[in-house]
Amino acid sequence: MKKLFAIVGREWRAYFFSPLAYVILAAYMFANGWIFARIVEFLSSPNAPHERVVPLMFTNTFFWIFTLFLVPILTMRLLAEERRSGTLEVLLTSPVSETAVVVGKFLGALGFFMVVWVPSLVFILYLRSKTDVDLGAVAAGYLGIALLGSYFLAIGTFASAVTKNQILAAIVAFAILIPVFSIGLLGSGVDPARQNVIGYFNVWDHAEEFSRGVVDTRRLVYYLSGTVLFLFLASTVLASKKETP
Repeated sequence: MKKLFAIVGREWRAYFFSPLAYVILAAYMFANGWIFARIVEFLSSPNAPHERVVPLMFTNTFFWIFTLFLVPILTMRLLAEERRSGTLEVLLTSPVSETAVVVGKFLGALGFFMVVWVPSLVFILYLRSKTDVDLGAVAAGYLGIALLGSYFLAIGTFASAVTKNQILAAIVAFAILIPVFSIGLLGSGVDPARQNVIGYFNVWDHAEEFSRGVVDTRRLVYYLSGTVLFLFLASTVLASKKETP
């Protein structure tokens, strides 16, 4: 366990010692601040549906665009850079398993991903001072962000494991994320049975449900199983690279 925490801490520090972390935080604050201003302007209308305030915070277009581009950027260097520089081989020859390496780096990325969303709490507190805000829905919304982030970051970690090139790792991650993100578009115009199946994988609907305070165990299983699957695949790739002379 100590070795796992050491990897997590090393990865965590690597993010904050890089200028990229502060560029990401600044870009998020600027863009999300602009979105928040538009939400406040919309809600200032007398007939505005105030119950929509939390869903608007967690399911706006910027949220999806930002997440889809942020994840490949955060994960592209996790394993690819280690492999390119040769430090991964050194790490794997130490008494630590491939799984511990993958999980440690993943948790470091997830920790930074969640830090990026911390400033949005200021917006929630401001809204709560002006109107009724369902804190249960807020908590569920952040839970949805954590689960979605875990799933997407696990995909990015797997992509970083299959190549030594960071840019290629980001492209592979993005190429996997796009169909995962877009599968909900296939639900229109199909029979109800297929629509239900497709709906299970529809991350748009999932985010909407979480933002309304609905925590469905089927969604939890989907995100957790997807996260475990891609982390397992990343560990398998590392193990195969280790065995290759």
